[in-house]
Amino acid sequence: MTALWTVPDMVRAMRADIAGAPAADITGVSIDTRTIEKGEAFFALTDVRDGHDFVEAALKAGAGVAVVARAKRDRFPADAPLLLVDDVLDGLRDLAHAARARMTAKVIAVTGSVGKTGTKEALRLALSADGETHASVASYNNHWGVPLSLARCPADVKYAIFEIGMNHAGEITPLTKLVRPHVAIVTTVEAVHLEYFGSIEKIADAKAEIFLGLEPGGAAVINRDNSQYERLAAAAKAAGVRNIVRFGEDASCDARLIRFVLRADNSCVHADILGQEAHYKLGAPGKHLVKNSLAVLAAASLAGADLALAALALGKLRAPTGRGARMILHPSGGTALLIDESYNANPASMAAAIALLGQADTGPRGRRIAVLGDMLELGSDGERLHSALAAELETARVDLVFCSGPLMQSLFQALPSNRRGGYAGTAAELEPAVLGAIRPGDAVMVKGSFGSRMAPIVKALEKTYAGTPAPEADAGA
Repeated sequence: MTALWTVPDMVRAMRADIAGAPAADITGVSIDTRTIEKGEAFFALTDVRDGHDFVEAALKAGAGVAVVARAKRDRFPADAPLLLVDDVLDGLRDLAHAARARMTAKVIAVTGSVGKTGTKEALRLALSADGETHASVASYNNHWGVPLSLARCPADVKYAIFEIGMNHAGEITPLTKLVRPHVAIVTTVEAVHLEYFGSIEKIADAKAEIFLGLEPGGAAVINRDNSQYERLAAAAKAAGVRNIVRFGEDASCDARLIRFVLRADNSCVHADILGQEAHYKLGAPGKHLVKNSLAVLAAASLAGADLALAALALGKLRAPTGRGARMILHPSGGTALLIDESYNANPASMAAAIALLGQADTGPRGRRIAVLGDMLELGSDGERLHSALAAELETARVDLVFCSGPLMQSLFQALPSNRRGGYAGTAAELEPAVLGAIRPGDAVMVKGSFGSRMAPIVKALEKTYAGTPAPEADAGA
């Protein structure tokens, strides 16, 4: 396997001391003994748990070296292959700096209240059609996830994509300055983490921090249709960004949606991307994905990728687990559709998921069923934002709604009686009612914030009704 790092390079980058006899070449970077592979470097981060407690397991699993704090050296055998640093997270950041310094890739960073991970994955797909591409895994977008993703980036890739998240002001600034993107995307700004910010304008200011790390001559790709566009554009200009690229439906957009067709399992799009006409298909459904695809193709074009190849690749787009993945359930007498949106939720993503349910096909006598858990971190606006979802459910022609959590009680009370499927204080208490409600022909969508624990309901539905992955959409249809 090709070396990602040599130990001497790691030592220089992190100002580390060597103990024992580490492997000469390191094949990867890991923080998790459950997934570590032979020859990788294990970083003993101290976050929720102390990674030093897992060094022995990492080395036993084949790690080539463990990066540990000097102050904890005496916890390990004299011959253990170690790199000693003052602070392990600082060491990871130093390695990330070295990774960015050796890159020749075009670098793209993505933030936004909604759609970061989906946009990052669409970029991975689109850019991979043009050359070797590296991207953050999962939602590794925080103070340790971004440095880890950088440290894992091979030196010779053509494109590199990093997701950057936050829930407090000031979090994005050090991360974007570490990534130093050539293109920075803000998908949208919505009422997310209101508990910590108090206003959507302050959320916009925090997202705009991403422009502070842009490389000279870099581009800011901003949603023109969003209420915070002017604020974001002003922040980009204040950061010295001259190339501001607008995407959306507005007539002034540089990446403009001309027309589109939404289908139950895919979408057809006609757009103008920086002066080039593009007709393409998206292999996953939803208008929110259509809008974000404009940013994806604009960024691909700005990075020098072949626009036609990038657009064609989006036909292979698939919704991941917890973010729109589809399963076929098998209740007695037929089948039903399950849409798994259980990873997280906020008012914007909830509205998008409800709209997606509204597009879903149902069978004879089938119903559209929404199973919804609390949206968290909304502060004093929580109850109002939950009850407001009643209008979205009406528009999407959702037949039955199951709710769990204290905040969702306000939505349940706002629903007409014929739409009330059931309410419980927790997702676990709601689960039996949901399992008992499924009939052939139904389309069921499950969504809530991560802390609402809606994912077990998805697992229970899959287990009870022998769930199988839905057939892939024919994006060429």
